[in-house]
Amino acid sequence: MNNLLYLIAAILIIGWVIGFFAYNAGSNIHILLVVALILVIFRAIQKKKIA
Repeated sequence: MNNLLYLIAAILIIGWVIGFFAYNAGSNIHILLVVALILVIFRAIQKKKIA
C-alpha cells in the first residue's frame, strides 16, 4: 500500500507534466497535480505518525 501511493502520485505528476506541456488541456490537468501533491503530503504525514 505504501508504494502504491507513490506510484499513483508519480503517474499523476507525469500526466500533469505531459498534459501541461503537450496538450494544454486547461484546468483539468492542474487537478491531477493537486491530487498528486495531496497524496504525497498525506503519505509523509502518515510516515511521521508511524515512526
